[in-house]
Amino acid sequence: MLKLLGGKLRVAPVIGVVVAGMSFSETTAVPAAHEDSTPQQIFDSMRGSFQPAKAKGVHARYQWDLSGPNGGQWWIDVEDGTYKMGKGKIPNPSVTFIANDQDWVAICHDQLSGTWAYVTGRLKVRGDQTVARKLGEIFP
Repeated sequence: MLKLLGGKLRVAPVIGVVVAGMSFSETTAVPAAHEDSTPQQIFDSMRGSFQPAKAKGVHARYQWDLSGPNGGQWWIDVEDGTYKMGKGKIPNPSVTFIANDQDWVAICHDQLSGTWAYVTGRLKVRGDQTVARKLGEIFP
């Protein structure tokens, strides 16, 4: 997911936080600073944070199904130190993340706890939890 640090967006290992249950802070609204952010901007910013060394030996397919006005489907296919990213559905995903667009953006900007979203059903993670946690290492 993304954090706003020094004016730059970067992916953080929020999926690990979701699965490990490290933080239960309840934040429910997207602050005005990021209310215009879209999932597409999140995925575009992920391109610049890819860590090929962390993806060596990884074979994983990630799918996002986001509802809402800026929702849609996105995917990332990580294959042994490389990746491909696109819109739409990928066959046989290892992990699927399901949320609404505003919640996903808020999670990515650390304005909604990923753990809280997961526990309350606002974020669903389907598939291999170990592979889900690896995403934060590959796209820090």
